Amino acid sequence: MKKKVVSLVLAASMVLSMTACGGKTAKKDENQKDFTVVGAQSALSPGYDDNTVLNSLMEEQGINITWNTMSDSLDEQVNIQIAGGDLPDAYMGVGFSNYDLSTYGGDGTFIDLTEYINSDTMPNLSKILEEHPEIKAAITMDDGCIYGLPSAEQMGTAGIGKEEDYSIFSVPQFSMINKAWLDDLGLEVPTSLDELHAALEAFKENDMAAKYYGAPAGSTIPMSTGFDQWCWGQNIFYAGFGFTNWINDVCNDLVLNPDGKVDFVCDNDEYRDALTYFSDWYQEGLIDQEMFSQDDTQLMSKCQQGYVGVSTWWYIEELMGDYADDYVFLPVLTGPEGTQYEGKSNVTIRTGGGTTSGNLSVTSACGNPASLLSFYDKWYDPEVVMQLQYGPIDVYFTSQDENGVWNSITEEEAKEKYGKGAGELKSYYEVAGPKLILSDYYSSTFNMEDRAIERLTDLYDFWMPQVQNTSVYPVDCVFTEEELDTIDMYKTDFEDAVSEQEGLWIKEGGPTDKEWDAYVQRLNDSCGMQELIKVYQDAYDRYQEAL
Repeated sequence: MKKKVVSLVLAASMVLSMTACGGKTAKKDENQKDFTVVGAQSALSPGYDDNTVLNSLMEEQGINITWNTMSDSLDEQVNIQIAGGDLPDAYMGVGFSNYDLSTYGGDGTFIDLTEYINSDTMPNLSKILEEHPEIKAAITMDDGCIYGLPSAEQMGTAGIGKEEDYSIFSVPQFSMINKAWLDDLGLEVPTSLDELHAALEAFKENDMAAKYYGAPAGSTIPMSTGFDQWCWGQNIFYAGFGFTNWINDVCNDLVLNPDGKVDFVCDNDEYRDALTYFSDWYQEGLIDQEMFSQDDTQLMSKCQQGYVGVSTWWYIEELMGDYADDYVFLPVLTGPEGTQYEGKSNVTIRTGGGTTSGNLSVTSACGNPASLLSFYDKWYDPEVVMQLQYGPIDVYFTSQDENGVWNSITEEEAKEKYGKGAGELKSYYEVAGPKLILSDYYSSTFNMEDRAIERLTDLYDFWMPQVQNTSVYPVDCVFTEEELDTIDMYKTDFEDAVSEQEGLWIKEGGPTDKEWDAYVQRLNDSCGMQELIKVYQDAYDRYQEAL
């Protein structure tokens, strides 16, 4: 839901019915058992009328729900209903932002759910919030109210039985190098940026793609990545200068220091030094000259033809294809010799997907919120949410292992039995709405897919031991309306200015003193850097207090 849409709704507030004004005139009917829910469904879903899991839950609760769901034009229909005061009992899977929730909660369209989240009405959710105060903090708006139930799919190392729970997104880029080429040249796997520089020079000078794989002469690309891309960017190599500026869930280049202070790396000396250093690599032809223009498909094609010595991706196997066995992970590299960064490195980890509260909101038209919310509390049972997310037991989940943990259907089984791949089958049965999958569900309730297990194992065993500082800005911070306005005003211009200049300096040479001073002044004077820092700091401080 866009903020401009909210503004249109507010402009129409003179025609809203009294039902949508603080909920003061909403009729209470504790005997209400029939409800209408408006919400989303996937394009492959047939709707929810015949969903066996939902029907079983409704029968257990003694209620009936009329599902008015759609995959297209949902935002438009919701806006019309809210503007006209023609409200269902609840909205599900719409994806309201915190701004929307605060607005519609403030004017009475949505009711505060706080009083219903208790051990009698919602025992499952109450228990989760007691054990995970960070989830409660994430769904509590700045007025202290809860206008939507939490949704999240956490996938972390706790799901593979590890003691510490790190999100699968913590280190999005796994760097890798062709060890077969290194062995052929008599070189060790690099541990510093300078050693990697020497290896890339050797790859280029010896035209290793042609020498080792018989590729066309001159086809060797020593290193290829995208520019500031999620899992296939150059950002992991900045770790030698003490930071990694990931494509972030909150704001690019934002970091949280161990002392709890928020900062941007893009105006620090470390950032400037990194751009100057890697600009030399680009000028020397060690970095793919197409890094700023290629897409991920083009990068994958180069790698799977055996042209690329060093790259980044989510998995080695997926990127390198038939050549995957020749590659190994490249460790986090320390900084250049003779600098303040020599022997040091730091990976700035990032957060996971975060918790949202915009997927189930009860409106002031609902006469019996307790009964409806008691139904939705069943969704917070691990085995129930498993089926709502993927599909029913005996359809998507076919067997249990020796520990009673469910195994999902294989791709081959799904095609043979249902004429659909496992992904299609999931989309057919998946129900939109307030689903909370915690990391430990993957070890206690159902098994995650093999590739996720592999990546989490690599993350925990190889990458996280190299991380010096595990501080991470929580994506679940809640912002006030004024703070959201500030973010809306500055964030895009700020990020565009930083990205544009970063690219130019890598291409054309690091910044002169004059260029650097003008750049920093622009960030402060025109792009609202200090205003953004204050917003993110204040939101983080409140989040910590809420915990």
